[in-house]
Amino acid sequence: MPSWRATLTAATVTDPPLRADHTAAARRVLRREQAPYLALRLLAAPPLVPYLVAGLAFMNLVDDTAENGTPRERADGLKDLAERTAEALDAPARSHDPVLRAYAHAVRTRGLPEYWVHAFLTGAATAEAEFTGFGTEQDYQEYLDTYALPGILVFTGLQYRGGPDEAQTRAWRRFVDAAQRVDFLADLASDLAAGRLCIPREHLAEHGVTPDDLARARDTPAVRDLLADQCRRARTALDAAADVVDHADPGLRAVGTTMTDLMAHQLAAVERAGVRALRRDIGYGLLAPLRILARAHRTTRP
Repeated sequence: MPSWRATLTAATVTDPPLRADHTAAARRVLRREQAPYLALRLLAAPPLVPYLVAGLAFMNLVDDTAENGTPRERADGLKDLAERTAEALDAPARSHDPVLRAYAHAVRTRGLPEYWVHAFLTGAATAEAEFTGFGTEQDYQEYLDTYALPGILVFTGLQYRGGPDEAQTRAWRRFVDAAQRVDFLADLASDLAAGRLCIPREHLAEHGVTPDDLARARDTPAVRDLLADQCRRARTALDAAADVVDHADPGLRAVGTTMTDLMAHQLAAVERAGVRALRRDIGYGLLAPLRILARAHRTTRP
């Protein structure tokens, strides 16, 4: 793995202040999401890495602002962030935030349409910050289009010069569908504790399950059937997302494979846990991500 300095140089980030901004973005990602950071550093082509890391830092910044604090604090924080992001995109030198400056540089250099940035911020202020649950499957699909898809593309869209085309966008839409379904299942326990029900209520009704049944982690045949059905839906979505690697830049394909492998590992853990997933979140564990990363790294070595 090349040094961070060499990676910045490979991406033609040579201006010292810009190098400092991208380094600040990388440190933010490393503090929050070690596994994705290591996957990018180990597996992605160095000329792409600083831009993708900046995209991930921005995505995390928006998510954190949308998910933390009171509703009023989230709304105010997102309004302020949207204004600061617009300023950074328009005139990076006026921004006082190194993460936003690094992201603005990535958007400008890679030619990502700013539509995706503004769509993500708008979705964060509505679909995410005001989220209390889904009534129907259609509500969930609208959440994907409004928030989750722009959210993944402000990051992964930077791999494409000029942004993703229609086929690439559809591939990442399939990917984020799988990612959300797996994430919602893995985080059921903490989401329920926070008053968030991420399974559409119409699916509960189909199985004769109430939100209280889930909140109390009741081990009943109906609850087991509901969770098994949700896992099947996630598995189907994950299978449909497998072709995202074919739509990725060659320098990011190993990362795409690793991301889908990690999701498959986590979904299998949820499937094994069954009703226990209502009592505690299901993480990746420590060894499995390392094994998946090591295997992918071996296959990318010349």
